[in-house]
Amino acid sequence: MSETNTAAASEAVAPHRYTAAMAEQIEARWQDVWDAEDTYAAPNPKGDLAGDPEMVARPKKFIMDMFPYPSGAGLHVGHPLGYIATDVYARYQRMTGHNVLHTLGFDAFGLPAEQYAVQTGTHPRVSTEANIANMKVQLRRLGLGHDKRRSFATIDPEYHKWTQWIFLQIFDSWYDAEAGRARPIAELVALFESGEREVPGGRPWSELSHTERADVLGDFRLAYASEAPVNWCPGLGTVLANEEVTADGRSERGNFPVFKAKLRQWNMRITAYADRLLDDLDALDWPEAIKLQQRNWIGRSEGARVDFPVDGEAITVFTTRPDTLFGATYMVLAPEHPLVEKFTPATWPEGTHDVWTGGHATPSEAVAAYRAQAASKSDVERQAEAKDKTGVFIGAYATNPVNGEQVPVFIADYVLMGYGTGAIMAVPAGDQRDFEFARAFELPIVCVVEPTDGRGTDTSTWENAFASYDAKIINSTGEGITLDGLGVTEAKARITEWLEREGVGHGTVNFRLRDWLFSRQRYWGEPFPIVYDEDGVAHPLPESMLPLELPEVEDYSPRTFDPDDANTSPETPLSRNEDWVNVELDLGDGRGTRTYRRETNTMPNWAGSCWYELRYLDPHNSEKPVDPEIERYWMGPREGQPLGGVDLYVGGAEHAVLHLLYARFWSKVLFDLGHISSAEPFHKLYNQGMIQAYVYRDSRGIAVPAAEVEERDGAYYFEGEKVSRLLGKMGKSLKNAVTPDEICAEYGADTLRLYEMAMGPLDVSRPWDTRAVVGQFRLLQRLWRNVIDETTGDVTVVDVADADIDPDTLRALHKAIDGVRQDLQGLRFNTAIAKVTELNNHLTKVGGPVPRSVAESLVLLIAPLAPHIAEELWRRLGHADSVVHRDFPVADPAYVVDDTVTCVVQIKGKVKARLEVSPSISDEELEKVALADDKVVAALDGAGIRKVIVRAPKLVNIVPA
Repeated sequence: MSETNTAAASEAVAPHRYTAAMAEQIEARWQDVWDAEDTYAAPNPKGDLAGDPEMVARPKKFIMDMFPYPSGAGLHVGHPLGYIATDVYARYQRMTGHNVLHTLGFDAFGLPAEQYAVQTGTHPRVSTEANIANMKVQLRRLGLGHDKRRSFATIDPEYHKWTQWIFLQIFDSWYDAEAGRARPIAELVALFESGEREVPGGRPWSELSHTERADVLGDFRLAYASEAPVNWCPGLGTVLANEEVTADGRSERGNFPVFKAKLRQWNMRITAYADRLLDDLDALDWPEAIKLQQRNWIGRSEGARVDFPVDGEAITVFTTRPDTLFGATYMVLAPEHPLVEKFTPATWPEGTHDVWTGGHATPSEAVAAYRAQAASKSDVERQAEAKDKTGVFIGAYATNPVNGEQVPVFIADYVLMGYGTGAIMAVPAGDQRDFEFARAFELPIVCVVEPTDGRGTDTSTWENAFASYDAKIINSTGEGITLDGLGVTEAKARITEWLEREGVGHGTVNFRLRDWLFSRQRYWGEPFPIVYDEDGVAHPLPESMLPLELPEVEDYSPRTFDPDDANTSPETPLSRNEDWVNVELDLGDGRGTRTYRRETNTMPNWAGSCWYELRYLDPHNSEKPVDPEIERYWMGPREGQPLGGVDLYVGGAEHAVLHLLYARFWSKVLFDLGHISSAEPFHKLYNQGMIQAYVYRDSRGIAVPAAEVEERDGAYYFEGEKVSRLLGKMGKSLKNAVTPDEICAEYGADTLRLYEMAMGPLDVSRPWDTRAVVGQFRLLQRLWRNVIDETTGDVTVVDVADADIDPDTLRALHKAIDGVRQDLQGLRFNTAIAKVTELNNHLTKVGGPVPRSVAESLVLLIAPLAPHIAEELWRRLGHADSVVHRDFPVADPAYVVDDTVTCVVQIKGKVKARLEVSPSISDEELEKVALADDKVVAALDGAGIRKVIVRAPKLVNIVPA
């Protein structure tokens, strides 16, 4: 008989068996019920989502997933891993008495939809909304308990209105370092007007022109436009933030080369918050690996700024080792440093070494050629340790302030404008890169830190640099200052004091973190709510003109260029719509109607996700992004969460220094300005692992359909040809994607949910195996049979008093309840499923009708994990209410503790006996029982005992004499 006929016969015999068809019918019906009854609606304390006061009075839980991007390819089974996990956790929290906010929106601006528009001519909104609709269908099928009243997409005008409004709050703010917080820019203007704060440059505020005032304020604003070196990607036609450039110096999206170019762009002054971003990590419940990534990215270091005079001006360097100033024998500027042109003379100074000139006739020729060479390299390539050191002398000398010696000034690509001042004092004896450069360019190497490795102080014999924080300073005496004989810490303090006293430097703190480049030369992003007057001064649009929506354009593509041509400039799609760009507006500032030019860049795709957690709280508020009282209820500070934030945020670790850092910055600005009570957006962060899949490739290295690969004798074949197999990502391009729709159709959503949660610890990556899914399907079938007669469809449980239930069953039940509670609270879903399985198998093994109280507890235990079958069984057990808000079972401690535990007795490390003893047995009593055991006595065979190690109640280790 064929498998099909066998299955048909089986269903005829058991018409009420739990099958894929029954699962689909049950799941669709309950999803309709949940939607109709707003089962997952989380009430607010006020506003249009206000609800049951009794629910609001419960402890709250705000649980979030990282924003999904609605891809046209739809979901594969790897995507919902985190969504299912947060859903399980949210359901458990509801059942333990919490008012739970759990919802999901869509991060819908971005490059993929724009690239699709370029290829097809379809407006990005059309394709994006179609993708969202498809994704909603797929997510609904999984039975996710989201409050759908709170869902939105970042492209919704009523959402990005407030993204633009928040940008303007940042634009109209400055960071008061003395107060340690952001303040409205109007307060800074008032300080300038009153003379309480001196205007940079020394002129009175009243004497400054309109343009001059704008320039002064631009140096303070937290959102500002500036002309500075940026990451220019011709292949994408846009600039990129540092965080969007890979370690190989290529674009994260598209893998195009990235160059340094000088362009006028919008920036966010995130560096003003560097200390707070660093310090506040301590109060967050985040994985240490993520905290470390942020600490390293922020890169706080203490040192000194030192001025090296050059022709009446100075080159300022930042160094963490001012104690080595006497060893500085040359200087290096980044090729992009603005002082290079100023200090480059027309001809080479007399005595210039040939190796310094790069073979060029003049310094300007040498500088121009080297700059072009450096622009073609990424920051990572420029700082690679193994590469040969290159550079060129600019024809100028600087004065070392501690000894008056003239040191040559070079440009070299291993120095970056993005760190410190873009200039270094080179101490080749103490830095390997400087050492290699000095050797290549025949520069002096002076030992100023006494070697402790026996190499001596004659640097001509050295093979590498020597650096130490635990050595004495030598060769460091100058006019009015000596460091000789001091340790590093003492020497740093003394030289810093001397620098400040002499007015040639000062102690300072430096950060690796750079300001956030916030402009993109794209179409599909939030337009900046900024217009420029005839003088080029930026003006914010009034709130009444928000949202500013994107205009229609004929061509969605930015002008792209030869990916390898760095000498190009952006051209944005918005700049081509002249009617939109040039407008007459009355901004309400008393100047009347005037002609303005709109900003033609758009915001980066990160903008909308910087604050979306706030909009979930109050999604329909038309007066402000979020009502302060509602925000305080869901996210305000509380015990154990001093900075407030979302209670649980689940997502990938790849966003450590992108989204997570940016969102923290926006939260702190909004907190400083009094708009919110939470100084941090996410209190607890959890990084889920990845579901991986095998990728099969033919001899050409091209991926072949994984579903069509055959395994024979340990090898893999596609259409008769042997193929390779490697575990990697799952995706459409790799031809190994499995959709949740496929699994739901074959087994049901509850089976998919259980399988993904049972595959292993949530934070660990794991391989997908479609063949293993059936194991969780069988668990649900056994659960169904323990409650429902497969032939009649009747409930089979019996009503008996707990006192009449088999004691072993009671122990199995309460141990399962206790374990599952702890596991669900700790996000250990795989072990929770194992405990449910163990209890279910126990009931199957015992046989006979299951006691009602045990069956109902079992259904409630599995409800967070497999909600559809739980609802169905709960209803069939005679309950009119939903399991969603039922109380989760509580274990009776009397049944959780075992009557006996197994104690292992070892002699010389080998197990000689196993004893069943009381869990509360003392060490002394356990030792007596073990030594009296017949097997132990026989194993000792009269030998004396030197030592007995007891770890009651589970271990006795006997060491014979």
